[in-house]
Amino acid sequence: MEDIRIYCENTRSYVKVMMGTTLSELSGQLCPTINDNMQVLAALVDNKLKSLDYKIINPHNVRFVGYDHPDGRRTYIRSLCFVLQKVIRDIYPDKVLSIDYSLPSGLYCEIREAEPMEDGRPRVYFATDEELQSIEDKMREIIAADMPFCKKMMSLGECETLFTRNGQTEKVNLLKTIGRFNYNVYFLDGQADTFYGPLTPSTGCLKTFDIAGFNDGFCLQYPMDGDFGKVLPMKRQSKLATALKEHSDWCSVMGVKGVGTLNQKVLSGEIIDLINLSEALHERRYADIADQIYARRGSVKIVFIAGPSSSGKTSTSKRLALQCRILGMNPKVIELDNYFVDREFTPKDENGEYDFECLGAMDLKLLGQQLNDLLAGKEVEIPRFDFKEGRKYFEGNLMQLHEKDILIMEGIHALNPAMIPDVDSSKVFRVFASALTSLSIDENNNISTSDNRMLRRMIRDNRTRGIVPENTITMWQSVRRGENRNIFPFQENADAVFNSAHIFELPVLKYFAEPLLRRISPSSPAYTEASRMLKFLDYIVALTPAEMAAIPPTSILREFIDGQML
Repeated sequence: MEDIRIYCENTRSYVKVMMGTTLSELSGQLCPTINDNMQVLAALVDNKLKSLDYKIINPHNVRFVGYDHPDGRRTYIRSLCFVLQKVIRDIYPDKVLSIDYSLPSGLYCEIREAEPMEDGRPRVYFATDEELQSIEDKMREIIAADMPFCKKMMSLGECETLFTRNGQTEKVNLLKTIGRFNYNVYFLDGQADTFYGPLTPSTGCLKTFDIAGFNDGFCLQYPMDGDFGKVLPMKRQSKLATALKEHSDWCSVMGVKGVGTLNQKVLSGEIIDLINLSEALHERRYADIADQIYARRGSVKIVFIAGPSSSGKTSTSKRLALQCRILGMNPKVIELDNYFVDREFTPKDENGEYDFECLGAMDLKLLGQQLNDLLAGKEVEIPRFDFKEGRKYFEGNLMQLHEKDILIMEGIHALNPAMIPDVDSSKVFRVFASALTSLSIDENNNISTSDNRMLRRMIRDNRTRGIVPENTITMWQSVRRGENRNIFPFQENADAVFNSAHIFELPVLKYFAEPLLRRISPSSPAYTEASRMLKFLDYIVALTPAEMAAIPPTSILREFIDGQML
């Protein structure tokens, strides 16, 4: 047979292989150069993610990836979830595993009864500590046995029969709304499931994980990014978990348990009702937070709002200010961005670049002094920061807080006590805003809140700043590192959490994001991630412009799609 010439990016060399050679065999052929440096989990073939059983029939650029690569981590986690699913089905054949949403420590999972409660919320089976330990032990047995993951093409009818029998009705709904005739189904020792990306060749490489009881279910912990041998530390962040759980239960009550039923709502013309309900829920939450602030009006004079990129902090601050006005308060807004230190005093990162996101980039002394003066009833002159010149200017912008006035400030450090160490904390009300989507693709495939926010940012930045989508993608990991350093460690300091996610927003984001992603060239460093996002969006039915007209101008989504938010 004809030899195929392959360029391996890991070894920076060409190699010839026989036609039909698998990526796994190629990886072994290049051992120890690759395998001594990392455990190979998958590969990028011409910048597209492939499982290691992929057969080579044409010349390609190949890059093998391990856990240190985002696609390697996702491959590991998907495979680990399949092992968990098999164990749950073996132990509890009459129940269903739901991998619900991401937590800082891993994936939140519940074992659910087949029939929900009368109000639509899931009926959860509460596993004991002994049962959770048994689940973990059986997972380790399967991993030690190094069982293979096998893939088979099946028709829609076969899939419908198989997954209906397994109690995975949301998966059936999804497959029926996508509109394909055939699907790839993975098997592990007789158990079947579908995944929206490749798995590892076998269970043997999934040694690092843990299971810890959490709320009504448990947390499936997987390896840390920087230390493959250790699981993520357990963080029991109750406020974040409560917000995610509330959204998950609300989705169930609305009859939208995953993308499949959401697609059905779109296809049946019921989406406008869902838009109205979701927007009403947001307004109720704004009002609830304003009520909490009003209840503390004798002491609280400052409201801080923080959250990760594209959470809708600007919209949240404006809508919250409106609700405060309804209650008789008089909100005033100060932008924390005006309190940067002058450029020459800005700290630099490990690469010698200005670090505008670190706490040291803020003029904390001036900020604390002016806040204390305002709380004392004094008049202060608010600075204006000129980003082009890199300096603060004072131009006569005077402010004073009167009896009914309340100050609203939004910024990435707003939940960090170190930002205002000398300001009386009883005078401050802190709000954490984020798009905490609990909607899942189906029972065993959750949706990343980070992906949701990246789509929001891509659409908004392209519309308002002319930033091409590949730049948003290539910058995203840096954005995430800043969030992990400056925002997420302090989110439990919040007095209230506002979840800016909308149950209907993915069909909206698909309409705007899909054409942007398709413009990215295969040679671009963003192509792999763009391909992954396009594959994810392929499972979602987009809204039409006429349906999107039902989204009110005050919606948080308007901040991203067309700027009409009032």
